[in-house]
Amino acid sequence: MKFSLTWLKDHLETTATVAEICDALNAIGLEVEGVEDPAEKLAGFRVAHVLTAARHPDADKLQVLTVDTGEGDPLQVVCGAPNARAGMKGVLGLPGAVVPANGMVLRKSAIRGVESNGMMCSVRELELGEDHDGIIELPEDAPVGSDFASYHGAAPVIEVAVTPNRPDCMGVYGIARDLAAKGLGTLKPIAMPAFTAEGACPVEIRTDDAQGCPAFYGRVIKGVTNGPSPDWLQQRLKSAGQRPISLLVDLTNYLMLGFGRPAHVYDLAKLQGAVVARRAKDGEEVLALNEKTYTLDSEMVVIADESQVHDIAGIMGGEHSGVQDDTTDVLLEIAYFDPARIGATGRKLGLSSDARTRFERGVDPEFLDQGLDLLTGLIVELAGGTASEVVRAGSPPSDAKVIGFDPGLTARLGGVEVVEGEQKRILESLGFTVSADWQVTCPLRRHDIEGPADLVEEVVRIHGLDKVASVALPRAEGVARPTATPQQKLERGLRRAAAASGLNEAVTWSFLPTWAAEHFASDQPLWTLANPISEDMKAMRPSLLPGLLMAAKRNADRGASSSRLFEIGRRYFRGSNGLSDEKPTLGIVLAGEKTPRGWQSGKAQAFDAYDAKALALALLEAAGAPVANLMVMGEAGPQFHPGQSATLRLGPKTVLARFGMVHPATLKAFDADGPIAAVELFLDAIPPKKNAAFARPGFTPPALQAVTRDFAFLVPASLPAGDLVRAVQGADKASITGVRVFDVFAGQGVPEGQKSIALEVTLQPGEASFKDAELKAIAEKVVAAAAKLGGSLRG
Repeated sequence: MKFSLTWLKDHLETTATVAEICDALNAIGLEVEGVEDPAEKLAGFRVAHVLTAARHPDADKLQVLTVDTGEGDPLQVVCGAPNARAGMKGVLGLPGAVVPANGMVLRKSAIRGVESNGMMCSVRELELGEDHDGIIELPEDAPVGSDFASYHGAAPVIEVAVTPNRPDCMGVYGIARDLAAKGLGTLKPIAMPAFTAEGACPVEIRTDDAQGCPAFYGRVIKGVTNGPSPDWLQQRLKSAGQRPISLLVDLTNYLMLGFGRPAHVYDLAKLQGAVVARRAKDGEEVLALNEKTYTLDSEMVVIADESQVHDIAGIMGGEHSGVQDDTTDVLLEIAYFDPARIGATGRKLGLSSDARTRFERGVDPEFLDQGLDLLTGLIVELAGGTASEVVRAGSPPSDAKVIGFDPGLTARLGGVEVVEGEQKRILESLGFTVSADWQVTCPLRRHDIEGPADLVEEVVRIHGLDKVASVALPRAEGVARPTATPQQKLERGLRRAAAASGLNEAVTWSFLPTWAAEHFASDQPLWTLANPISEDMKAMRPSLLPGLLMAAKRNADRGASSSRLFEIGRRYFRGSNGLSDEKPTLGIVLAGEKTPRGWQSGKAQAFDAYDAKALALALLEAAGAPVANLMVMGEAGPQFHPGQSATLRLGPKTVLARFGMVHPATLKAFDADGPIAAVELFLDAIPPKKNAAFARPGFTPPALQAVTRDFAFLVPASLPAGDLVRAVQGADKASITGVRVFDVFAGQGVPEGQKSIALEVTLQPGEASFKDAELKAIAEKVVAAAAKLGGSLRG
């Protein structure tokens, strides 16, 4: 939010410098983003008096002026403005001055052979307006030789970042109130122009939506004269970055920027019948002031008459009923709208405005009557006309919050001692009412105050956060103990293991577009936000893969040939108790080239499901999962290719991971080029280690040499090799220490519907070498284990 020092001093009696004001604003939580001094742009420009004006000897449209600058001899200046004449006073740019409009540096030069010592300037050249028909004409009493910036009243412009919880500071008056509480001056009362209301309002005004628009006030002013705004008003609006439009519109903007209270003015001649705040009908359309047409629905509040919608309530007025230069009768409207509904409407329409910013944060419900009277008085004073009585439809919120406050809480919670009298002064200067027994009544404009802790914050920020002493946290004696939780240790270890595997860590949003979240949603309902950052960040992610797929697509769009991304984060679900259920997860996406093309390898190779499986097993092992006991099963989910994906499970129900190639339909939904492999590890499903000692025992190699035996089994073609490996591994857990597949064959010599799987079984003797009988017994156990799966030794 921007405002000039002049505008601030309209409401704050102060002698503080700009630097002191900025320091105070930063101290009380209103961060100053920048200060711009227009006087710096006008350096080198002076008030000058044209003594003589004669035609240029070699140009019909140029004149040679003799100009008095207030010091030294008059200067000769060549000027092409049609209104330049002897006796007038204007603005002269001296050599060395920089023209604000185009950055041109003025210098002494010859124009058509005649020396010129500067330039007489127009309004546009000094960026004071759009007029460029002639040079600036100043009043006769303008002091010749004075600095034009000082004469013009150019004041520094301060830009402040107002946090969303402080809508009371979305107007210059609110900022002045905070500065006065800080002790930087005295807050001036609002100057209310006098006017007389005559007769009843000729227009019916009502609200048919008490929830969306609890209060809707209005009055008619007849006989106004619209036109340009006075200089003081234009200067204030320009300092806030607003372009002056016309007197009536400018005054509504002045009320909004000065007091944080949006209002609207309608051309009465363009309204038909009653003016009503109501819900829109599905499919209704309105042409807004930005010249765009918006389609509305029944969740949106509008202002309408008997013929059509005129206003998207609290956001933007309509083009049809806006005031023009020839407008003579107007209807003033000021209302209180439900902040949540205004925010939802703005997001749905993708429409932002200064009014929406204030209404969705919450305007002051107590400022309806005073705001309407202030706007009415300014219009009557500057544009003339006769005002009617006010029509009040509905009523705004009026129940003030009362909080029992203990002044001692400031020291306990805020860490600074503030005497009770000073605490009371601070709260009262901010508009709170403090009773003798410290029952604090909050002003309705302070929607952010919910309890005693908020009152402590108000006291401390005004008293001075710099006065809060730095205190070290208590520390236990001796060697510092580790503070990381088992979950944090697990994630740290996985992060290192993933990086060591050649993956790059990504950090994506926890929010997703609704379509992306629904594509990866399970049978649990999604968490959707009521007040999202944008429509593309409305749903909490049920999986880490959508964000990683979007990141891989962005990389590919920018020329990256390969993306190996991983992320450790949370998936979000709505629990059975209605609360959020967060599950720690590790996601991996492998996209693009696994190995680039080369003279040795030929064409570039893409990632496949086995790359994903290898990473899943390696990271599960790093996480301490019992990898040897895992089962490879299907049902990785509809987002994965059904023939090139699987899950890793401990038993049939406990899924530790899913991996494989992303389904073509998923790639199409995310507009990504395949093939892409993906992995998702569910860290919450990994069983914790049991009876884990502080340190592992030292490794002792076996005393005797291991023995290997090869077995070739004929098994059903549909049997996964991993199932056979696990069965053989469990045939004799004391002796069999390893099982490895070294051949899989199907074809000539193998019955149809079967395949041959050859295993290398490692046997480790204990106290003594194996005897033939022992080896035979182990082999029989291996064959029996394979037989349970339908396998038989191949002859």
